Amino acid sequence: MRLDPRRERAILDATMELLSEVGFDRMSVDQIAKRASASKATIYRRWPGKEALVVDLVCNHLEIDVAPPPDTGSMRGDLVAVVAGFCRTLEQQRGLVFALVPALLTAPGLAAALRANVPRPDITGTVPLLDRARERGELPGGADPGEIRKVTEALVWHRLLITGEPLDGAFAEETVDRVLLPLIHAWSTATT
Repeated sequence: MRLDPRRERAILDATMELLSEVGFDRMSVDQIAKRASASKATIYRRWPGKEALVVDLVCNHLEIDVAPPPDTGSMRGDLVAVVAGFCRTLEQQRGLVFALVPALLTAPGLAAALRANVPRPDITGTVPLLDRARERGELPGGADPGEIRKVTEALVWHRLLITGEPLDGAFAEETVDRVLLPLIHAWSTATT
């Protein structure tokens, strides 16, 4: 059942706020209703529970600003800009990320629903970046953009979740110079 758009937005906003403040496991429908000035019955008419509400929020209503990959004139410059942009995106969503990670381990239904429904755009922009590098003659062969994206995302996620070190410009440059460029060149020459 669809709700009045303003009521739905208030419930989704309350859910996002509570997720960031207390996390999925400690958040309740009762808290969401109170924060949104709505009744629990209103929420349950639209969503069968907090898992469904969070999945709807993340999959259908969460807006993540992803700038198109810049053309700096060099593959290295483009890669540094892309890694820095991905880091900024995660920093903007830090509260939500830290709220959902434990839930992915404790709520298997939520984890499965998010994995099945979260769109996977190339937020790192590796496809156009590598195409431009080939056009400029910086890349002799093919390098799989999907694999480059996976490596990039893994490095950034590791830093965010495991080491806790800053996702700053120095990290973006080090990631590109010490990992991505050597890897891209190795994969590119292996396929020529």
